[in-house]
Amino acid sequence: MTGFLLRRLAQAIVVVVLVAVVTFVLLHLLPGGPARAILGPKATPLQIETFLHDNGYDRPLVFQFFSWAGNVLHGDLGYSYQLNEPVTTVIADRLPKTLLLMTLSTVVALVLAVPIGVYQARKRNSLGDYAVTGLSFVFYSMPSFFLAEILILVFAIQLHWFSPLGPNGDSLGAILAQAPNLILPVLTLALITVASFSRYVRSSVLENLGQDYVRTALAGGASDARVILRHVLRNSLIPVVTLLGISLPQLFAGALITEQVFNYPGMGFTFVQGAQVHDYPTLLGIGLVVAVATVAGSLLADIGYAVLDPRVRY
Repeated sequence: MTGFLLRRLAQAIVVVVLVAVVTFVLLHLLPGGPARAILGPKATPLQIETFLHDNGYDRPLVFQFFSWAGNVLHGDLGYSYQLNEPVTTVIADRLPKTLLLMTLSTVVALVLAVPIGVYQARKRNSLGDYAVTGLSFVFYSMPSFFLAEILILVFAIQLHWFSPLGPNGDSLGAILAQAPNLILPVLTLALITVASFSRYVRSSVLENLGQDYVRTALAGGASDARVILRHVLRNSLIPVVTLLGISLPQLFAGALITEQVFNYPGMGFTFVQGAQVHDYPTLLGIGLVVAVATVAGSLLADIGYAVLDPRVRY
């Protein structure tokens, strides 16, 4: 188990470095540049040249990357010239809000997906199974911004049940104080995620229902509900644990658009704003944090897999 974790950790470091390199290169290949975005269209060539020199953008790309990577290793992610504050401060302020949104949506998705998946497996090839499957495909294929707009149109504009804007505030306390405004953003992410989760649960439950231990338990007089809850469900959740770890990029991608639609002050909203003005330090900092979180989530999923199924440790 220790050797496995050490190998996975080494692979994680390599992945994070590669993601950092690719993100750094792609951002600097984008048309335009930070100087024109910050200084405006009326900036003189001398002003642009001075800005590029002061921020190191006139140096070769390789030197820029190693300079940035060296600062990152010392805990310095750069300075946001758009927000006029260190990137570490920006992330420390926005990250908890995005984590809150992603955590709530994941919990809601799991609460809905597990019973839905079990129901579909128990009612395989029935009308209810086909109906839920079709609805799942609709949500799974629907872009997050489109679903968000539909929810706003129905529940905010027509029914007036919720606000079309997400909660705003400088702290998590201020965000939680406006809890009703979190409902539509959370539902947007949850409904898209629940579709994939329920399909995995359904497939896993179907596979486990055909195992010998299920037939043995039923032959011993155990009720269907007891077999499902005590035996089948635990084994069926193993793929979902892995799916949780690797779904972080998808969740952040959904949060990126969802936060923009609902004007929610998280990392996704900040990333979009930074992309519009070529705020390279902010984009690189957020990209690095997402890469680390994704790799960490995958590693935790492997550990959770081993906990749920001890055979994996060998």
